[in-house]
Amino acid sequence: MIGAGQRGAQVYGAFARRNPNDIVFVAVAEPDEARRKEFCRDHGICPDNAVEDWHELLARPKMADCAFVCTQDNQHIAPAMAALQAGYHVVMEKPMSRHADELRALKALAEEKGKLVTVCHVLRYTPFFSKVKELLDAGEIGQLQSVQQIENVAYWHQAHSFVRGNWRNSNTTSPMILQKCCHDMDLLLWLTGKTCESVSSFGDTYLFKPQCAPEGAALRCLDGCKAKDHCPFDAEKIYLKDPKIGVENGYTQWPVNVLTLHPTVESVTQAIQNGPYGRCVYHCDNNVVDHQVVNLKMTDGSTISHTMCAFTATGSRYAKFMGTMGEIIADMTANTIQITPFGKDTETIDINQIASDFFGHGGGDKRMVEDFIDMLLLGNGPSGHTTTVEQSVESHYCAFAAEESRLHNGAVVELDKFRK
Repeated sequence: MIGAGQRGAQVYGAFARRNPNDIVFVAVAEPDEARRKEFCRDHGICPDNAVEDWHELLARPKMADCAFVCTQDNQHIAPAMAALQAGYHVVMEKPMSRHADELRALKALAEEKGKLVTVCHVLRYTPFFSKVKELLDAGEIGQLQSVQQIENVAYWHQAHSFVRGNWRNSNTTSPMILQKCCHDMDLLLWLTGKTCESVSSFGDTYLFKPQCAPEGAALRCLDGCKAKDHCPFDAEKIYLKDPKIGVENGYTQWPVNVLTLHPTVESVTQAIQNGPYGRCVYHCDNNVVDHQVVNLKMTDGSTISHTMCAFTATGSRYAKFMGTMGEIIADMTANTIQITPFGKDTETIDINQIASDFFGHGGGDKRMVEDFIDMLLLGNGPSGHTTTVEQSVESHYCAFAAEESRLHNGAVVELDKFRK
């Protein structure tokens, strides 16, 4: 395990603890000492195989079948390349890289070494989107002509991850369209089976900046902020008092376990008082967008529009697929899919009735790991859900083009520019 943080320890590490016959972690590289020691305790890893720096781990003789790369965004590509060179198969978090030449180098190295690389576009594996894919591939609405998709980030998630948190500044991580909406670019290409020709995009940071701070706002939420009562982004409201995710209500998982390894009212309060998650959302060093629209023209003339917005009550995805013979409305919040063939009644599919276990990205986390294990142990080739490097590269190109367009006032960007 390279990076035993939220994704490494709490998702893939948790899968290993629940499925010890399928996967065992034998070593870990993690710079945070407390997280490193806890990962060792959870997985019975000897101290000699627990290091601070992944360079040291990958310089040792090969000790496992695969490496999970779960570091921060700008630290994905280097350990993935080193792991391939050392003879490991690789599971890596998205995005792979923010540079097209590094994507091509990774693809070439994986082919040279004959190793599997799975990119964690986990939404492909959810029962929800798997069903949408099945319906589209079966031609239930004829030839797909247009897609409208909305990613509702949720106001508190934006404040947590993209204003106060690790993904707040594209100079140290990656742009919002790559780090968050990389899921969506991948989904849209996979669901439609189409290839993107060109992209245009608009977006900005609308609210989370100093000039938008309400009168009386303090630099930190617990420093006597006079705007606190009417501020939905107040850290105390989110992390302590929220009825669903507040630690005062007994919740100790994400996002509160990002503030402190073992959340209690006392430890979370201390983290709000002293750490980055207690800062005023109007006075952070963030620069990623809080809203963005992306228009994609596909090579067959069809179109896709994607909207990402922070200003929503809940986090979810919604999509409308319009074909020559009908339409599909997919609502992930309700976990339902509506199919309306033209001139016929609407059929509603309740995903809750045909699947279970939706924990972790709608059930995608677990199913992605299972798919990877099947490829290793059974010698299966990539399934219809597997995100190969080749496929992930295309979705990254869409994100690259969208960000370039956004920075140039919506100018149309051709994807062939990145494919060369």
